[in-house]
Amino acid sequence: MRRTEKVVVPDGEFSLHVWAPEGGGLGVLLVQEIFGVGEYMEAVAEDLVALGYVVAAPDMFWRIEPGWAVRHDEEALPQGVSMVSRFDWDKGVDDAAAALAVLKGLPGVGKVGALGFCFGGTLAYLLAARTGLDALVSFYGSGVPGALDKIDALRGPVQFHFGGADPYIPREDVAKVEQAVDGRDGMEIHVQEDGGHAFHNRKAPMFYQPEPAERAWQLTVDFLGRTLS
Repeated sequence: MRRTEKVVVPDGEFSLHVWAPEGGGLGVLLVQEIFGVGEYMEAVAEDLVALGYVVAAPDMFWRIEPGWAVRHDEEALPQGVSMVSRFDWDKGVDDAAAALAVLKGLPGVGKVGALGFCFGGTLAYLLAARTGLDALVSFYGSGVPGALDKIDALRGPVQFHFGGADPYIPREDVAKVEQAVDGRDGMEIHVQEDGGHAFHNRKAPMFYQPEPAERAWQLTVDFLGRTLS
């Protein structure tokens, strides 16, 4: 069942959507993609709750338009891109850290990791670099290749996912992440060479690719089970 907590920051407050199994569990901060906390984030949250996790998804666009979420189709794509263009990344990382603190404080929550998709894959990476996490899973964060100077700040286990055929993230940029991860303990990267952008998003017919999605999701489930247990 979904409920809403409030996250209070110095200049306002925003919603943190929470899904939890009976009795609590290990925590996952679920960081949205450009379409907001909508049906796809809800579907991912339900998948994680079925595995026993307490999931919390902050409304990262609250400073622009609270509660904003749209359908995952080609008409909405420019709207999502526009939201990201107006997003304040420094304040956004602060907001994500505040949401993480609320998740950690919920009754029955143990270790906490973060899982981010697309825009959220970059934001979760920046959050981990600033605050430290028990685990980080970053799906096709387009900003990650350009922020590899922060990779030394990552302390917990990290798993990166990319599509090898992503039109928004050139394969040579993915290769930079592969090189940066190579040889680092606790870090791994998985590239679905047949995967385009947002291949895991089963609520977006224009992006969804079932086979790479299933492969990457199984790796994610195994990784969270290993690192948060």
